Amino acid sequence: MSTTVASEARIRDAYAARAAEYTGRLGDIGQMDAVDRQCIATWSDGIDGRICDAGCGPGHWTAFLAERGHDVEGIDLVPEFIASASARFPHVRYRVASLADADVEPGSLGGVLAWYSLIHAGPEALPVLFSAIRRALHSGGGLLVGFFDGPDGEPFPHAVTSAYLWSIPGLTLLLERAGFSVVDCDARVQDGRRPHASISAIAV
Repeated sequence: MSTTVASEARIRDAYAARAAEYTGRLGDIGQMDAVDRQCIATWSDGIDGRICDAGCGPGHWTAFLAERGHDVEGIDLVPEFIASASARFPHVRYRVASLADADVEPGSLGGVLAWYSLIHAGPEALPVLFSAIRRALHSGGGLLVGFFDGPDGEPFPHAVTSAYLWSIPGLTLLLERAGFSVVDCDARVQDGRRPHASISAIAV
């Protein structure tokens, strides 16, 4: 079993066991930080083409993008998330799929949103996922990644399953190696929360 497949199985099983709880606590756009909503809205409005919300979880960000008029689909490893999202947002497209093999034509996407959906991918798996995203995007397509800021590849005990910290310079290097150019980044610290960071990059 490859590192990526093993990692995905661990993530899927951990979230499946707590999907209802997770959706109840973090599955509504109104529960999201206003700064995050603005960040994703601004990014999406600059995207030309279809968007994939990769690792969409409860599906609220996918629905947010659909309501802004975007052609968007949410994918996730966890069948329980997809079933719930499809019931809660019946006007939005969702399907069970792996980010490493999302079954999309190469170069067919205009944008990929990976908002905290890559935090569980370890240092061996993350470059594989970035390469898969690059293949799916057309040249000039955009990627927005949200993650926890910290020492590169350092694991920490996330509430659901083990996750990893990354610095902006460290993640920028991985993105550049995968064929991206970073165009914007942000980092902030909020009381009682782990440091947050995001990177916007384009496929070159």
